Amino acid sequence: MSTLELPRWDTDSIYPGADSPELVQAVAAVTADLGALQSLFDEHDIRTGQARRATAADGAALDVVLPALDALLADNRRVSAYLMLLVTTDADDAVAAAALSRLQSATAPLGSLARRLEAWAARIGAADLIAVSDTAREHAFWLQRAARSAAHQMTEEQEDVAAELGLTGGVAWARLHGDVTARLEVDVPGTPPQRLPMAAVRGLANDPDAAVRRRAYTAELDAWATVATPLAAGLNAYKGEANVLNRRRGWTDSLDPALHENNVDRATLDAMNEAVVAALPDFARFGRAKARLLGHDGGLPWWDLMAPVGAVRRFAWDDATAAVGDAFATYGESLAQLAARADAERWVDVGPRPGKRDGGFCMPVGGDVSRILMNFDGSFDGVLTLAHELGHAFHNTRLADRTALQRRTPMALAETASIFCETLMLQSSLSAAGTDAERLGILDTDLTGARGVVVDIHSRFLFERALSAEREQGVLSADRMCELMADAQRAAYLDGVDHAHLHPYLWAVKGHYYTAYYNWPYTFGLLFGIGLHAQYVRDPEGFRGGYEDLLAATGLADAASLAGRFGIDITGSAFWSQSLDVLRLRIDEFCTLAGRLG
Repeated sequence: MSTLELPRWDTDSIYPGADSPELVQAVAAVTADLGALQSLFDEHDIRTGQARRATAADGAALDVVLPALDALLADNRRVSAYLMLLVTTDADDAVAAAALSRLQSATAPLGSLARRLEAWAARIGAADLIAVSDTAREHAFWLQRAARSAAHQMTEEQEDVAAELGLTGGVAWARLHGDVTARLEVDVPGTPPQRLPMAAVRGLANDPDAAVRRRAYTAELDAWATVATPLAAGLNAYKGEANVLNRRRGWTDSLDPALHENNVDRATLDAMNEAVVAALPDFARFGRAKARLLGHDGGLPWWDLMAPVGAVRRFAWDDATAAVGDAFATYGESLAQLAARADAERWVDVGPRPGKRDGGFCMPVGGDVSRILMNFDGSFDGVLTLAHELGHAFHNTRLADRTALQRRTPMALAETASIFCETLMLQSSLSAAGTDAERLGILDTDLTGARGVVVDIHSRFLFERALSAEREQGVLSADRMCELMADAQRAAYLDGVDHAHLHPYLWAVKGHYYTAYYNWPYTFGLLFGIGLHAQYVRDPEGFRGGYEDLLAATGLADAASLAGRFGIDITGSAFWSQSLDVLRLRIDEFCTLAGRLG
Protein backbone atom coordinates (compact mmCIF):
# COMPACT_ATOMS: atom_id res chain seq x y z
CA MET A 1 0.00 0.00 0.00
CA SER A 2 1.51 3.36 -1.03
CA THR A 3 1.54 6.31 1.32
CA LEU A 4 -1.16 7.96 -0.78
CA GLU A 5 -3.45 4.94 -0.20
CA LEU A 6 -3.03 4.80 3.58
CA PRO A 7 -6.16 5.65 5.61
CA ARG A 8 -7.11 9.28 6.12
CA TRP A 9 -9.11 10.62 8.99
CA ASP A 10 -12.82 11.23 8.82
CA THR A 11 -13.71 14.92 8.97
CA ASP A 12 -17.17 14.73 7.38
CA SER A 13 -18.70 13.47 10.62
CA ILE A 14 -17.61 16.73 12.26
CA TYR A 15 -18.69 19.13 9.46
CA PRO A 16 -19.31 18.41 5.77
CA GLY A 17 -16.91 21.07 4.49
CA ALA A 18 -15.11 24.34 5.21
CA ASP A 19 -17.76 26.26 3.26
CA SER A 20 -20.74 24.13 4.35
CA PRO A 21 -23.86 25.75 5.84
CA GLU A 22 -23.35 23.67 8.99
CA LEU A 23 -19.90 25.11 9.61
CA VAL A 24 -20.97 28.65 8.72
CA GLN A 25 -23.83 28.33 11.22
CA ALA A 26 -21.51 26.96 13.91
CA VAL A 27 -19.04 29.82 13.43
CA ALA A 28 -21.89 32.33 13.58
CA ALA A 29 -23.09 30.73 16.83
CA VAL A 30 -19.61 30.98 18.36
CA THR A 31 -19.38 34.63 17.36
CA ALA A 32 -22.84 35.40 18.76
CA ASP A 33 -22.12 33.57 22.01
CA LEU A 34 -18.86 35.50 22.36
CA GLY A 35 -20.78 38.76 22.05
CA ALA A 36 -23.25 37.57 24.68
CA LEU A 37 -20.38 36.58 26.98
CA GLN A 38 -18.78 40.01 26.60
CA SER A 39 -22.10 41.53 27.65
CA LEU A 40 -22.24 39.23 30.69
CA PHE A 41 -18.75 40.30 31.70
CA ASP A 42 -19.71 43.95 31.40
CA GLU A 43 -23.01 43.42 33.23
CA HIS A 44 -21.30 41.81 36.21
CA ASP A 45 -18.22 44.06 36.10
CA ILE A 46 -15.84 41.12 35.55
CA ARG A 47 -12.58 43.06 35.31
CA THR A 48 -9.76 44.43 37.42
CA GLY A 49 -10.47 47.04 40.07
CA GLN A 50 -10.21 47.82 43.75
CA ALA A 51 -9.77 44.73 45.91
CA ARG A 52 -12.80 43.84 48.01
CA ARG A 53 -14.48 40.91 49.77
CA ALA A 54 -16.69 38.53 47.81
CA THR A 55 -20.44 38.88 48.07
CA ALA A 56 -23.36 36.58 47.30
CA ALA A 57 -23.84 38.57 44.10
CA ASP A 58 -20.28 37.72 43.04
CA GLY A 59 -21.03 34.03 43.56
CA ALA A 60 -24.19 34.33 41.51
CA ALA A 61 -22.29 36.14 38.74
CA LEU A 62 -19.68 33.40 38.61
CA ASP A 63 -22.40 30.74 38.47
CA VAL A 64 -23.58 32.39 35.24
CA VAL A 65 -20.30 33.48 33.68
CA LEU A 66 -18.17 30.34 34.09
CA PRO A 67 -20.69 27.90 32.51
CA ALA A 68 -21.15 30.32 29.60
CA LEU A 69 -17.39 30.54 29.13
CA ASP A 70 -17.03 26.76 29.35
CA ALA A 71 -19.72 26.21 26.72
CA LEU A 72 -18.18 28.75 24.36
CA LEU A 73 -14.72 27.21 24.72
CA ALA A 74 -16.09 23.74 23.93
CA ASP A 75 -17.98 24.97 20.85
CA ASN A 76 -14.98 26.93 19.62
CA ARG A 77 -12.75 23.90 20.12
CA ARG A 78 -14.90 21.81 17.77
CA VAL A 79 -14.94 24.45 15.02
CA SER A 80 -11.27 25.39 15.26
CA ALA A 81 -10.16 21.74 15.53
CA TYR A 82 -12.07 20.89 12.36
CA LEU A 83 -10.42 23.68 10.39
CA MET A 84 -6.99 22.76 11.77
CA LEU A 85 -7.54 19.18 10.60
CA LEU A 86 -8.07 20.48 7.09
CA VAL A 87 -5.15 22.91 6.90
CA THR A 88 -2.60 20.56 8.48
CA THR A 89 -3.26 17.90 5.84
CA ASP A 90 -3.61 20.23 2.84
CA ALA A 91 -1.54 23.42 2.78
CA ASP A 92 -3.33 24.42 -0.44
CA ASP A 93 -6.84 24.36 1.04
CA ALA A 94 -7.43 28.09 0.68
CA VAL A 95 -11.07 27.87 1.81
CA ALA A 96 -10.17 26.21 5.12
CA ALA A 97 -7.20 28.53 5.67
CA ALA A 98 -9.36 31.60 5.13
CA ALA A 99 -12.10 30.24 7.40
CA LEU A 100 -9.56 29.51 10.15
CA SER A 101 -8.10 32.99 9.84
CA ARG A 102 -11.56 34.57 10.13
CA LEU A 103 -12.40 32.40 13.13
CA GLN A 104 -9.17 33.30 14.92
CA SER A 105 -9.82 36.97 14.29
CA ALA A 106 -13.41 36.74 15.49
CA THR A 107 -12.48 34.88 18.67
CA ALA A 108 -9.40 36.94 19.58
CA PRO A 109 -11.42 38.70 22.33
CA LEU A 110 -11.64 35.36 24.17
CA GLY A 111 -8.08 35.87 25.38
CA SER A 112 -8.96 39.30 26.69
CA LEU A 113 -12.02 37.96 28.50
CA ALA A 114 -9.95 35.22 30.12
CA ARG A 115 -7.50 37.82 31.41
CA ARG A 116 -10.38 39.96 32.68
CA LEU A 117 -11.68 36.96 34.61
CA GLU A 118 -8.21 36.33 36.02
CA ALA A 119 -7.93 39.94 37.16
CA TRP A 120 -11.39 39.79 38.73
CA ALA A 121 -10.55 36.55 40.56
CA ALA A 122 -7.46 38.25 42.00
CA ARG A 123 -9.48 41.36 42.87
CA ILE A 124 -12.20 39.45 44.77
CA GLY A 125 -10.02 36.61 46.01
CA ALA A 126 -10.20 33.04 44.77
CA ALA A 127 -10.71 31.63 48.27
CA ASP A 128 -13.68 33.94 48.91
CA LEU A 129 -15.25 33.11 45.55
CA ILE A 130 -14.93 29.40 46.29
CA ALA A 131 -16.77 30.00 49.55
CA VAL A 132 -19.78 31.66 47.86
CA SER A 133 -20.15 29.69 44.62
CA ASP A 134 -20.66 26.02 43.80
CA THR A 135 -19.28 26.63 40.30
CA ALA A 136 -16.19 28.22 41.82
CA ARG A 137 -15.64 25.16 44.01
CA GLU A 138 -15.79 22.92 40.93
CA HIS A 139 -13.15 25.15 39.29
CA ALA A 140 -11.12 25.88 42.42
CA PHE A 141 -7.69 25.10 40.98
CA TRP A 142 -8.37 27.09 37.81
CA LEU A 143 -9.49 30.13 39.84
CA GLN A 144 -6.52 29.93 42.21
CA ARG A 145 -4.19 29.72 39.26
CA ALA A 146 -6.06 32.54 37.50
CA ALA A 147 -5.56 34.81 40.50
CA ARG A 148 -1.80 34.13 40.33
CA SER A 149 -1.81 34.82 36.59
CA ALA A 150 -3.32 38.24 37.21
CA ALA A 151 -0.05 39.40 38.75
CA HIS A 152 1.41 39.24 35.22
CA GLN A 153 -1.10 41.27 33.27
CA MET A 154 -0.86 44.56 31.50
CA THR A 155 -3.80 46.94 31.62
CA GLU A 156 -7.07 45.71 30.17
CA GLU A 157 -6.67 47.97 27.15
CA GLN A 158 -3.10 46.81 26.54
CA GLU A 159 -4.12 43.16 26.77
CA ASP A 160 -6.90 43.79 24.26
CA VAL A 161 -4.43 45.36 21.83
CA ALA A 162 -1.93 42.51 22.38
CA ALA A 163 -4.60 39.90 21.64
CA GLU A 164 -5.65 41.66 18.45
CA LEU A 165 -2.11 42.29 17.21
CA GLY A 166 -1.15 38.71 18.03
CA LEU A 167 -3.19 37.56 15.03
CA THR A 168 -0.85 39.41 12.70
CA GLY A 169 2.14 38.69 14.95
CA GLY A 170 2.91 35.37 16.61
CA VAL A 171 -0.13 33.52 15.26
CA ALA A 172 0.59 34.61 11.69
CA TRP A 173 4.29 33.75 11.92
CA ALA A 174 3.46 30.29 13.27
CA ARG A 175 1.03 29.79 10.39
CA LEU A 176 3.70 30.88 7.91
CA HIS A 177 6.09 28.31 9.34
CA GLY A 178 3.49 25.58 8.93
CA ASP A 179 2.61 26.62 5.39
CA VAL A 180 6.23 26.90 4.23
CA THR A 181 7.34 23.60 5.74
CA ALA A 182 4.25 21.70 4.54
CA ARG A 183 4.82 22.90 0.95
CA LEU A 184 8.57 22.31 0.97
CA GLU A 185 9.56 19.63 -1.53
CA VAL A 186 13.05 18.21 -1.76
CA ASP A 187 15.06 16.92 -4.70
CA VAL A 188 16.75 13.72 -3.52
CA PRO A 189 19.48 12.28 -5.79
CA GLY A 190 19.33 8.60 -6.61
CA THR A 191 18.37 6.12 -9.29
CA PRO A 192 15.97 7.48 -10.18
CA PRO A 193 16.11 10.93 -8.52
CA GLN A 194 12.99 11.80 -6.54
CA ARG A 195 11.13 14.96 -5.60
CA LEU A 196 9.52 14.31 -2.23
CA PRO A 197 7.67 16.28 0.45
CA MET A 198 9.88 17.20 3.39
CA ALA A 199 8.03 14.82 5.73
CA ALA A 200 8.86 11.89 3.44
CA VAL A 201 12.49 12.96 3.12
CA ARG A 202 12.91 13.13 6.89
CA GLY A 203 11.38 9.66 7.03
CA LEU A 204 14.29 8.37 4.94
CA ALA A 205 16.44 8.75 8.07
CA ASN A 206 15.06 5.29 8.94
CA ASP A 207 15.96 3.74 5.57
CA PRO A 208 18.11 0.58 5.82
CA ASP A 209 20.42 1.84 3.03
CA ALA A 210 23.18 4.10 4.39
CA ALA A 211 23.62 5.79 1.01
CA VAL A 212 19.93 6.70 0.92
CA ARG A 213 20.10 8.11 4.45
CA ARG A 214 23.11 10.28 3.63
CA ARG A 215 21.65 11.58 0.36
CA ALA A 216 18.39 12.41 2.14
CA TYR A 217 20.26 14.23 4.93
CA THR A 218 22.28 16.31 2.47
CA ALA A 219 19.24 17.09 0.34
CA GLU A 220 17.24 18.01 3.44
CA LEU A 221 19.84 20.52 4.65
CA ASP A 222 20.07 22.02 1.16
CA ALA A 223 16.28 22.44 1.10
CA TRP A 224 16.15 24.10 4.52
CA ALA A 225 18.78 26.58 3.34
CA THR A 226 16.41 27.75 0.59
CA VAL A 227 13.74 28.79 3.12
CA ALA A 228 15.98 29.74 6.04
CA THR A 229 15.61 33.50 5.54
CA PRO A 230 11.79 33.72 5.85
CA LEU A 231 11.76 31.12 8.64
CA ALA A 232 14.42 33.05 10.56
CA ALA A 233 12.41 36.25 10.08
CA GLY A 234 9.35 34.49 11.49
CA LEU A 235 11.16 33.14 14.52
CA ASN A 236 12.84 36.50 15.17
CA ALA A 237 9.46 38.21 15.04
CA TYR A 238 7.81 35.70 17.35
CA LYS A 239 10.61 35.79 19.93
CA GLY A 240 10.81 39.57 19.75
CA GLU A 241 7.08 39.85 20.42
CA ALA A 242 7.31 37.34 23.27
CA ASN A 243 10.20 39.19 24.90
CA VAL A 244 8.33 42.50 24.79
CA LEU A 245 5.14 41.01 26.22
CA ASN A 246 7.05 39.16 28.94
CA ARG A 247 8.75 42.37 29.98
CA ARG A 248 5.49 44.34 29.93
CA ARG A 249 3.78 41.64 32.00
CA GLY A 250 6.47 41.63 34.65
CA TRP A 251 8.19 38.34 33.87
CA THR A 252 11.92 38.61 34.53
CA ASP A 253 12.88 35.41 32.68
CA SER A 254 11.50 34.11 29.36
CA LEU A 255 11.22 30.65 30.93
CA ASP A 256 8.94 31.70 33.79
CA PRO A 257 5.68 31.96 31.79
CA ALA A 258 6.19 28.41 30.51
CA LEU A 259 6.72 27.12 34.03
CA HIS A 260 3.54 28.86 35.12
CA GLU A 261 1.58 27.45 32.16
CA ASN A 262 2.75 23.94 32.99
CA ASN A 263 2.04 24.19 36.74
CA VAL A 264 5.66 23.31 37.44
CA ASP A 265 8.04 25.29 39.65
CA ARG A 266 11.65 26.15 38.89
CA ALA A 267 12.99 23.77 41.55
CA THR A 268 11.30 20.83 39.81
CA LEU A 269 12.64 21.81 36.39
CA ASP A 270 16.13 22.31 37.81
CA ALA A 271 16.00 18.88 39.50
CA MET A 272 14.92 17.22 36.26
CA ASN A 273 17.60 19.00 34.21
CA GLU A 274 20.26 18.07 36.78
CA ALA A 275 19.34 14.40 36.31
CA VAL A 276 19.26 14.81 32.52
CA VAL A 277 22.75 16.35 32.37
CA ALA A 278 24.07 13.49 34.52
CA ALA A 279 22.62 11.00 32.00
CA LEU A 280 24.06 12.62 28.86
CA PRO A 281 27.28 10.50 28.97
CA ASP A 282 25.12 7.35 29.03
CA PHE A 283 23.31 8.40 25.88
CA ALA A 284 26.67 9.28 24.31
CA ARG A 285 27.75 5.72 25.15
CA PHE A 286 24.69 4.45 23.26
CA GLY A 287 25.62 6.66 20.29
CA ARG A 288 29.19 5.38 20.15
CA ALA A 289 28.07 1.74 20.39
CA LYS A 290 25.61 2.25 17.55
CA ALA A 291 28.27 4.07 15.51
CA ARG A 292 30.60 1.06 15.78
CA LEU A 293 27.82 -1.22 14.49
CA LEU A 294 27.47 1.08 11.48
CA GLY A 295 31.19 1.22 10.78
CA HIS A 296 32.01 4.67 12.19
CA ASP A 297 34.85 5.66 14.47
CA GLY A 298 33.67 7.95 17.27
CA GLY A 299 30.13 9.33 17.23
CA LEU A 300 27.26 9.02 14.79
CA PRO A 301 26.96 11.36 11.83
CA TRP A 302 23.52 12.95 11.94
CA TRP A 303 22.21 10.94 8.99
CA ASP A 304 22.74 7.75 10.98
CA LEU A 305 21.12 8.83 14.25
CA MET A 306 17.93 6.96 13.32
CA ALA A 307 19.52 4.26 11.17
CA PRO A 308 18.02 0.83 11.88
CA VAL A 309 20.28 -1.80 13.42
CA GLY A 310 19.59 -5.36 14.45
CA ALA A 311 16.68 -7.35 13.02
CA VAL A 312 14.26 -4.61 12.03
CA ARG A 313 10.67 -5.51 11.29
CA ARG A 314 8.68 -3.48 8.80
CA PHE A 315 4.97 -3.04 9.41
CA ALA A 316 2.00 -2.74 7.11
CA TRP A 317 -0.59 -0.41 8.60
CA ASP A 318 -2.92 -3.27 9.57
CA ASP A 319 -0.01 -5.01 11.32
CA ALA A 320 0.80 -1.82 13.22
CA THR A 321 -2.75 -1.37 14.50
CA ALA A 322 -2.90 -5.06 15.50
CA ALA A 323 0.40 -4.83 17.39
CA VAL A 324 -0.73 -1.76 19.29
CA GLY A 325 -4.08 -3.36 20.10
CA ASP A 326 -2.34 -6.44 21.49
CA ALA A 327 0.00 -4.32 23.61
CA PHE A 328 -2.87 -2.24 24.96
CA ALA A 329 -4.76 -5.40 25.89
CA THR A 330 -1.99 -6.22 28.38
CA TYR A 331 -3.14 -3.19 30.37
CA GLY A 332 -6.87 -3.76 30.13
CA GLU A 333 -10.03 -3.71 28.07
CA SER A 334 -10.54 0.06 28.26
CA LEU A 335 -7.30 0.80 26.42
CA ALA A 336 -7.73 -2.00 23.87
CA GLN A 337 -11.26 -0.79 23.06
CA LEU A 338 -9.97 2.74 22.52
CA ALA A 339 -7.46 1.52 19.92
CA ALA A 340 -10.18 -0.47 18.12
CA ARG A 341 -12.55 2.50 18.19
CA ALA A 342 -9.96 4.88 16.74
CA ASP A 343 -9.44 2.48 13.84
CA ALA A 344 -13.13 1.82 13.23
CA GLU A 345 -14.13 5.49 13.40
CA ARG A 346 -11.18 6.65 11.26
CA TRP A 347 -9.55 8.93 13.78
CA VAL A 348 -6.08 8.66 12.19
CA ASP A 349 -4.61 10.35 9.11
CA VAL A 350 -1.79 7.92 8.48
CA GLY A 351 0.69 8.58 5.67
CA PRO A 352 2.85 11.45 4.40
CA ARG A 353 1.81 13.29 1.23
CA PRO A 354 2.44 16.66 -0.44
CA GLY A 355 0.90 19.53 1.52
CA LYS A 356 0.65 17.58 4.76
CA ARG A 357 2.61 18.77 7.76
CA ASP A 358 5.44 16.73 9.22
CA GLY A 359 5.34 15.09 12.63
CA GLY A 360 2.35 13.90 14.56
CA PHE A 361 -0.26 15.04 17.06
CA CYS A 362 -3.51 14.08 18.73
CA MET A 363 -6.24 16.73 18.73
CA PRO A 364 -9.37 16.55 20.89
CA VAL A 365 -12.40 17.43 18.77
CA GLY A 366 -15.13 17.36 21.38
CA GLY A 367 -16.45 15.06 24.08
CA ASP A 368 -14.32 11.92 24.06
CA VAL A 369 -13.48 12.11 20.34
CA SER A 370 -9.99 12.80 18.95
CA ARG A 371 -8.17 12.91 15.65
CA ILE A 372 -4.55 11.80 15.17
CA LEU A 373 -2.06 12.99 12.55
CA MET A 374 0.88 10.73 11.67
CA ASN A 375 3.42 10.31 8.89
CA PHE A 376 3.64 6.53 9.11
CA ASP A 377 6.60 4.96 7.27
CA GLY A 378 6.26 1.29 8.21
CA SER A 379 8.98 1.39 10.87
CA PHE A 380 8.73 0.19 14.46
CA ASP A 381 9.17 3.83 15.42
CA GLY A 382 5.96 4.53 13.53
CA VAL A 383 4.24 1.86 15.62
CA LEU A 384 5.51 3.51 18.80
CA THR A 385 4.20 6.84 17.51
CA LEU A 386 0.76 5.31 16.98
CA ALA A 387 0.78 3.97 20.55
CA HIS A 388 1.94 7.38 21.79
CA GLU A 389 -0.80 9.36 20.04
CA LEU A 390 -3.48 6.85 21.04
CA GLY A 391 -2.33 7.42 24.61
CA HIS A 392 -3.27 11.07 24.18
CA ALA A 393 -6.64 9.96 22.80
CA PHE A 394 -7.17 7.70 25.82
CA HIS A 395 -6.37 10.65 28.08
CA ASN A 396 -8.99 12.69 26.23
CA THR A 397 -11.62 10.03 26.93
CA ARG A 398 -10.87 10.30 30.64
CA LEU A 399 -11.28 14.08 30.48
CA ALA A 400 -14.57 13.90 28.57
CA ASP A 401 -16.78 14.63 31.58
CA ARG A 402 -14.75 17.67 32.62
CA THR A 403 -15.65 21.20 31.61
CA ALA A 404 -13.48 23.01 29.10
CA LEU A 405 -11.64 24.87 31.86
CA GLN A 406 -11.16 21.70 33.90
CA ARG A 407 -9.75 19.88 30.85
CA ARG A 408 -6.90 22.34 30.40
CA THR A 409 -3.92 20.05 30.94
CA PRO A 410 -0.43 21.53 30.89
CA MET A 411 1.98 19.96 28.43
CA ALA A 412 4.13 18.53 31.20
CA LEU A 413 1.19 16.32 32.25
CA ALA A 414 -0.33 15.92 28.79
CA GLU A 415 2.46 13.47 27.93
CA THR A 416 1.67 11.15 30.85
CA ALA A 417 -0.70 8.75 29.07
CA SER A 418 1.16 8.86 25.75
CA ILE A 419 4.48 7.81 27.29
CA PHE A 420 2.77 5.16 29.40
CA CYS A 421 1.18 3.67 26.27
CA GLU A 422 4.44 3.86 24.35
CA THR A 423 6.13 1.95 27.19
CA LEU A 424 3.42 -0.74 27.05
CA MET A 425 4.15 -1.13 23.33
CA LEU A 426 7.87 -1.41 23.94
CA GLN A 427 7.55 -4.00 26.71
CA SER A 428 5.12 -6.07 24.63
CA SER A 429 7.58 -6.08 21.72
CA LEU A 430 10.58 -6.99 23.88
CA SER A 431 8.61 -9.86 25.41
CA ALA A 432 7.86 -11.21 21.94
CA ALA A 433 11.43 -10.86 20.65
CA GLY A 434 12.96 -14.26 19.95
CA THR A 435 16.59 -13.42 19.14
CA ASP A 436 19.35 -11.05 20.21
CA ALA A 437 19.10 -9.30 16.86
CA GLU A 438 15.39 -8.67 17.39
CA ARG A 439 15.99 -7.29 20.89
CA LEU A 440 18.77 -5.08 19.56
CA GLY A 441 16.46 -3.65 16.89
CA ILE A 442 13.68 -2.94 19.38
CA LEU A 443 16.05 -1.39 21.93
CA ASP A 444 17.60 0.75 19.22
CA THR A 445 14.23 2.15 18.20
CA ASP A 446 13.27 2.81 21.81
CA LEU A 447 16.57 4.39 22.81
CA THR A 448 16.67 6.49 19.64
CA GLY A 449 13.28 7.89 20.63
CA ALA A 450 14.33 8.35 24.26
CA ARG A 451 17.52 10.11 23.14
CA GLY A 452 15.34 12.46 21.11
CA VAL A 453 13.27 13.32 24.16
CA VAL A 454 16.11 13.51 26.68
CA VAL A 455 19.18 14.60 24.69
CA ASP A 456 17.80 16.35 21.62
CA ILE A 457 15.17 18.20 23.60
CA HIS A 458 17.87 19.28 26.04
CA SER A 459 19.72 20.71 23.03
CA ARG A 460 16.54 22.52 21.95
CA PHE A 461 16.14 23.88 25.47
CA LEU A 462 19.72 25.18 25.41
CA PHE A 463 19.11 26.67 21.95
CA GLU A 464 15.92 28.44 23.01
CA ARG A 465 17.54 29.85 26.13
CA ALA A 466 20.34 31.28 23.98
CA LEU A 467 17.95 32.49 21.28
CA SER A 468 15.68 34.32 23.72
CA ALA A 469 18.64 36.00 25.40
CA GLU A 470 20.28 37.13 22.14
CA ARG A 471 16.96 38.30 20.72
CA GLU A 472 16.81 40.84 23.54
CA GLN A 473 19.86 42.48 21.92
CA GLY A 474 18.56 42.42 18.34
CA VAL A 475 17.63 40.29 15.35
CA LEU A 476 19.57 37.07 14.69
CA SER A 477 20.53 35.98 11.19
CA ALA A 478 19.70 32.49 9.94
CA ASP A 479 23.41 31.71 10.09
CA ARG A 480 23.55 32.75 13.75
CA MET A 481 20.58 30.53 14.54
CA CYS A 482 22.43 27.67 12.88
CA GLU A 483 25.50 28.38 15.02
CA LEU A 484 23.44 28.39 18.22
CA MET A 485 21.74 25.14 17.25
CA ALA A 486 25.04 23.41 16.45
CA ASP A 487 26.52 24.63 19.76
CA ALA A 488 23.52 23.22 21.63
CA GLN A 489 23.76 19.86 19.83
CA ARG A 490 27.45 19.52 20.68
CA ALA A 491 26.73 20.32 24.35
CA ALA A 492 23.89 17.81 24.62
CA TYR A 493 25.05 14.91 22.45
CA LEU A 494 28.68 15.08 23.62
CA ASP A 495 30.78 12.58 21.66
CA GLY A 496 27.75 10.44 20.84
CA VAL A 497 27.53 12.31 17.53
CA ASP A 498 30.07 13.32 14.93
CA HIS A 499 30.49 17.06 15.50
CA ALA A 500 31.39 17.55 11.85
CA HIS A 501 27.93 16.35 10.75
CA LEU A 502 25.15 17.92 12.84
CA HIS A 503 21.74 19.39 11.92
CA PRO A 504 22.14 23.17 12.25
CA TYR A 505 18.73 23.83 10.65
CA LEU A 506 16.72 21.98 13.27
CA TRP A 507 15.39 25.34 14.48
CA ALA A 508 13.71 25.68 11.06
CA VAL A 509 12.25 22.17 11.16
CA LYS A 510 10.31 22.47 14.39
CA GLY A 511 7.21 24.62 14.77
CA HIS A 512 7.54 24.06 18.52
CA TYR A 513 9.47 27.28 18.95
CA TYR A 514 6.27 29.24 18.27
CA THR A 515 5.12 28.14 21.72
CA ALA A 516 7.62 29.29 24.31
CA TYR A 517 9.72 26.44 25.74
CA TYR A 518 7.53 23.79 24.21
CA ASN A 519 10.47 21.40 24.54
CA TRP A 520 11.19 20.42 28.16
CA PRO A 521 7.63 19.26 28.99
CA TYR A 522 8.27 16.30 26.67
CA THR A 523 11.22 15.25 28.83
CA PHE A 524 9.09 15.72 31.92
CA GLY A 525 6.37 13.58 30.36
CA LEU A 526 8.77 10.81 29.30
CA LEU A 527 10.39 10.46 32.71
CA PHE A 528 7.11 10.88 34.61
CA GLY A 529 5.47 8.26 32.39
CA ILE A 530 8.37 5.82 32.87
CA GLY A 531 8.13 6.34 36.64
CA LEU A 532 4.40 5.62 36.57
CA HIS A 533 4.95 2.49 34.48
CA ALA A 534 7.39 1.23 37.11
CA GLN A 535 4.60 1.63 39.67
CA TYR A 536 2.21 -0.23 37.37
CA VAL A 537 4.63 -3.16 37.05
CA ARG A 538 4.86 -3.42 40.84
CA ASP A 539 1.07 -3.43 41.38
CA PRO A 540 -1.04 -3.60 38.19
CA GLU A 541 -4.42 -4.04 39.86
CA GLY A 542 -3.91 -1.33 42.45
CA PHE A 543 -2.47 1.04 39.87
CA ARG A 544 -5.25 1.12 37.24
CA GLY A 545 -7.94 2.95 39.18
CA GLY A 546 -5.62 5.58 40.58
CA TYR A 547 -3.98 6.10 37.20
CA GLU A 548 -7.21 6.74 35.34
CA ASP A 549 -8.37 9.06 38.11
CA LEU A 550 -5.06 10.89 37.71
CA LEU A 551 -5.68 11.33 33.97
CA ALA A 552 -9.12 12.75 34.70
CA ALA A 553 -7.60 15.24 37.16
CA THR A 554 -4.66 16.65 35.19
CA GLY A 555 -6.40 20.02 34.93
CA LEU A 556 -7.37 20.11 38.61
CA ALA A 557 -4.02 20.36 40.43
CA ASP A 558 -0.37 21.20 39.94
CA ALA A 559 2.14 18.59 38.84
CA ALA A 560 3.68 18.10 42.28
CA SER A 561 0.30 17.47 43.91
CA LEU A 562 -0.76 14.96 41.26
CA ALA A 563 2.56 13.11 41.49
CA GLY A 564 2.12 13.00 45.27
CA ARG A 565 -0.90 10.74 44.79
CA PHE A 566 1.56 8.00 43.86
CA GLY A 567 4.09 8.89 46.52
CA ILE A 568 6.33 10.59 43.94
CA ASP A 569 8.39 13.67 44.84
CA ILE A 570 9.23 15.49 41.62
CA THR A 571 10.93 18.43 43.33
CA GLY A 572 14.14 16.45 43.94
CA SER A 573 16.44 14.77 41.46
CA ALA A 574 16.04 11.25 42.92
CA PHE A 575 12.78 10.45 41.10
CA TRP A 576 14.13 11.72 37.77
CA SER A 577 17.36 9.76 38.23
CA GLN A 578 15.39 6.59 38.95
CA SER A 579 13.41 7.00 35.73
CA LEU A 580 16.64 7.59 33.82
CA ASP A 581 18.06 4.44 35.46
CA VAL A 582 15.40 2.48 33.52
CA LEU A 583 16.85 3.94 30.33
CA ARG A 584 20.41 3.30 31.50
CA LEU A 585 19.59 -0.39 31.91
CA ARG A 586 18.30 -0.47 28.32
CA ILE A 587 21.50 1.28 27.17
CA ASP A 588 23.55 -1.34 29.04
CA GLU A 589 21.69 -4.15 27.29
CA PHE A 590 22.01 -2.44 23.91
CA CYS A 591 25.78 -2.01 24.32
CA THR A 592 26.16 -5.65 25.41
CA LEU A 593 24.16 -6.92 22.43
CA ALA A 594 25.98 -4.56 20.06
CA GLY A 595 29.32 -5.91 21.26
CA ARG A 596 28.13 -9.48 20.85
CA LEU A 597 26.62 -9.00 17.40
CA GLY A 598 29.08 -6.44 16.04
